[in-house]
Amino acid sequence: MITTDILIIGAGPTGLFAVFEAGLLKLKCHLIDALPQPGGQCSEIYPKKPIYDIPAFPEVLAGDLVDNLMKQIAPFQPGFTLGERAETIEKLDDGQFIVTTNKGTKHKAPVVAIAGGLGSFEPRKPPIEGIAAFEDRGVEYIIRDPEVYKNKEVVIAGGGDSALDWSIFLADIARSVTLVHRRNEFRGALDSVEKVQELKNQGKIRLITPAEVTGVHGEGKVTGVTIKKGEEHIELVTDHFIPLFGLAPKLGPIADWGLEIEKNAIKVDNSLDYQTNIPGIYAIGDVNTYPGKLKLILCGFHEATLMCQSAYQRIFPDKRYVMKYTTVGGVTGFDGSKKQAPKAVVKAIE
Repeated sequence: MITTDILIIGAGPTGLFAVFEAGLLKLKCHLIDALPQPGGQCSEIYPKKPIYDIPAFPEVLAGDLVDNLMKQIAPFQPGFTLGERAETIEKLDDGQFIVTTNKGTKHKAPVVAIAGGLGSFEPRKPPIEGIAAFEDRGVEYIIRDPEVYKNKEVVIAGGGDSALDWSIFLADIARSVTLVHRRNEFRGALDSVEKVQELKNQGKIRLITPAEVTGVHGEGKVTGVTIKKGEEHIELVTDHFIPLFGLAPKLGPIADWGLEIEKNAIKVDNSLDYQTNIPGIYAIGDVNTYPGKLKLILCGFHEATLMCQSAYQRIFPDKRYVMKYTTVGGVTGFDGSKKQAPKAVVKAIE
């Protein structure tokens, strides 16, 4: 049986950053993830997608963000159970939890932090007749490697952040990019909408609204699509059709753990520590919900920080933790390594 201080379910950015915050408190972490590698959606779905709202990074690729988080937590030597799904949970008389995976691996910890992102998920597919025959043959619901689209004709459908961001990103890679949306208004960030409009004016993106893709054509591989705009039907030659209508999230087995669920997310108390209705079980990142919740990575980082502070008090109720800024106390890993701020910096802060 694997034992640890904090058992984290989900090895996406929020779960990984929780390891760092726990490490500052000398708490050991172990992470469970159904994917074969850490990073969650950032690694599995869009490792080459740029992210623009991480503090101090004007732009960072999702895969690079995960790599940096793994380097940041390396001194705290977290354990990983990858390629296995957290299946059941049992609370012992002493308050500890035992979480068992679908492969029978057991984990024991006094604190469980669910950082499962959107949970298990699958892309929302458009109701286009025969589209399944073209999946992975020119129809892709997830962009993993943008270089696949170099010098290709690409049609993207959707009106959210993913459709906008990938249209912008591929405008410099593909031979042509056409963005199709059923409305004139987009749901994505205003800055991205303005950027798409600017690229349209420059002739780098073709924008067709209000319209929708109603047909996909080809012999064994996509060679074209049919676009319906009002009463007009447009036949467009293309190498790739990418419908980006978001993901349909599912909590999976976690939904049966007795947690309070609201709209497929776990309700938490955000007035203090993001604890669920079961003491000792927390939910951080996109998997949780509370009034005013924003599904942003940076919000998950904040939630992970407060969760770790609460976990420390739960594990050591008789100890008083005095927070020290890392610029003063440095960072000491479980491997004995230490990063310390220069003495001049410490003196200035003190």
